[in-house]
Amino acid sequence: MKEGVILARGMGEKCIAVYPAAEWTRLSDSLAAKAVTQANLRKLNRAIFGSAFSTSFDGQGRITLPYPLRDYAGIGDTAIVVGANKCVELWSEDEWKTEKTSAEEQASQIIESFGV
Repeated sequence: MKEGVILARGMGEKCIAVYPAAEWTRLSDSLAAKAVTQANLRKLNRAIFGSAFSTSFDGQGRITLPYPLRDYAGIGDTAIVVGANKCVELWSEDEWKTEKTSAEEQASQIIESFGV
């Protein structure tokens, strides 16, 4: 993440997704390769890229969370940091408790649907 990170709304969840610059480029390239004639794809592009902010870590390894994203995720003074494969997610404590409980309850169904 030395090259900086991109902060965006979580895809479908009330969190902030933190993408390394290289992963953001891969996501961007993947979406750019699709036909933009589809209305749903245009809406997805707006949702993803319209809320994105580029930032980098300061000398102490911190980043500033833009207010629009903090407000969207309901993050106040503290955030829960969750690894999520190719990105990191930042959650409010309340939203994370709800999401974690839901994920744990549905874990076996989720695993089966992905054939893991």
